[in-house]
Amino acid sequence: MTDSTTGPEQTSEVTLHVNGVTRTAVAPARRLLCDFLRHDLRLTGTHVGCEHGVCGACTVLVDGAPVRSCLMFAVTAQDHEITTVEGLAPGAGQMSPVQQAFTECHGLQCGFCTPGFLTTITAYLQENPDPTQAEARTSISGNLCRCTGYQNIVRSVLRAAEITKEREAT
Repeated sequence: MTDSTTGPEQTSEVTLHVNGVTRTAVAPARRLLCDFLRHDLRLTGTHVGCEHGVCGACTVLVDGAPVRSCLMFAVTAQDHEITTVEGLAPGAGQMSPVQQAFTECHGLQCGFCTPGFLTTITAYLQENPDPTQAEARTSISGNLCRCTGYQNIVRSVLRAAEITKEREAT
């Protein structure tokens, strides 16, 4: 892209470790991580909602920590481990405990906010594997959903903790 006042837009080769696979693409220096994942790497599970870091729909895990990918430049994620919603399942045809809990507890309706909730809750349960209902509610307080009323999402957090314990016991 060329602008008559600033010249050509600077691009960079960006290498990320996404869902266990090293991926490289050339992108403008100011490309947001969410756009890089969706447009350059074709990983469309990460949704872009408010583009201001408020809604949480674009949340991905960067080195295991939840990050709003609409607030991070792709170049700053260079050489970091990124986990998107596509990378949460332990294997083909399987669901992570959080994905299974959302299915069992009807934790989604339209599904737009779901990828952000799934990544946020996955990281949260790594830190607190046995949350109370109040803690579960607090853990999702940074993600917005316009459809569910949150009750089933809170149930999903608690059920995901149970599923994790069940899987670890076998």
